[in-house]
Amino acid sequence: MTAEFAVNNKVHTVIKVLAFMANYGRELRMGADIRRKEKVEKATEFVKRMKKVQEEVEVVLRKVQENMKRQADRGQQEVESWKKSSKVMLSIKDLVFKERPVKKLTERYVGLYKVEKVVLKNAVKLKLPASMRICPVVNISRIERYRELVRG
Repeated sequence: MTAEFAVNNKVHTVIKVLAFMANYGRELRMGADIRRKEKVEKATEFVKRMKKVQEEVEVVLRKVQENMKRQADRGQQEVESWKKSSKVMLSIKDLVFKERPVKKLTERYVGLYKVEKVVLKNAVKLKLPASMRICPVVNISRIERYRELVRG
């Protein structure tokens, strides 16, 4: 028995039908039984049966897809929207500063930079000084909205 046969002859846990049945509308035969006693099915009956199986599989797969989406979206947070010329600070998590040898004493965010352009929902292009020598397009997880200091 080959692995392909074993996979096709097993009831799928999600669709509750043999994989072979879902694809071809009939059960997988194990041997070469030439003398079958059953009659040959009419083409219209076969088409009706195949449509029914495929509709059932489609309903089950949609349900599973909705469950998977709900599980995946459960941990998602709402993304903060960014606009052109928004003031932001850049995370130093992966940046290397030669003039700051002790990393634990440095700030977590540097600068006051402006958003030059919103590239994607999760990426923005910053107006950075040439001395930084990094790509100006950064993920929004690496920036923080600048908050003015309140005096008083």
